[in-house]
Amino acid sequence: MSFLLACASPFLSGGVVSPSVASTPHPDWYKDLALVALDETPLPSEIVAGKVVLVVNVASKCGFTTQYDGLEKLYEKYKDRGLVVLGAPCNQFGGQEPGKPEEIASFCRLTYGVSFPMLAKQDVNGPAQSALFKWLIGSPAGASSSVKWNFEKFLIGRDGNVIGRWRSVTTPDSGELVGAIEAALGVGG
Repeated sequence: MSFLLACASPFLSGGVVSPSVASTPHPDWYKDLALVALDETPLPSEIVAGKVVLVVNVASKCGFTTQYDGLEKLYEKYKDRGLVVLGAPCNQFGGQEPGKPEEIASFCRLTYGVSFPMLAKQDVNGPAQSALFKWLIGSPAGASSSVKWNFEKFLIGRDGNVIGRWRSVTTPDSGELVGAIEAALGVGG
């Protein structure tokens, strides 16, 4: 029943919040935000430096959790062209990511074959909001609108410009999201 309520939520309607909105390039964004990996070590800057990055707040017990499969497919298809998918576990929506870091990593790897980098569990809204999500939401593409549910997506260009945001209902294989990724990468299909 909770899955049905989550999927029927008025907060989830609409896929795109703000696609392709220009902002000031910020090539060292990852240095300013001091990203931390799921294992609580600093995320090496070479993982995201000069890359197109898709940041997704994720959860293991959500109706959208199957999107891990599509996110992994995107990562596998485009990683050699410069795409990085960054999963950011969050437990703020219905307590759907209660696990410890090792449990999250094991679930993602064993259930969906996730090989893309995962960040430390973090809050995406509220007083304990992570610096990453404060920056993403505060960007023109973020539209100063709080994250409404798990599996929202933010696309960052190679220059550090946040260039698009999509709500949870936008699947990783949607033409709109894939098109934005390909445009940011400068490639076709």
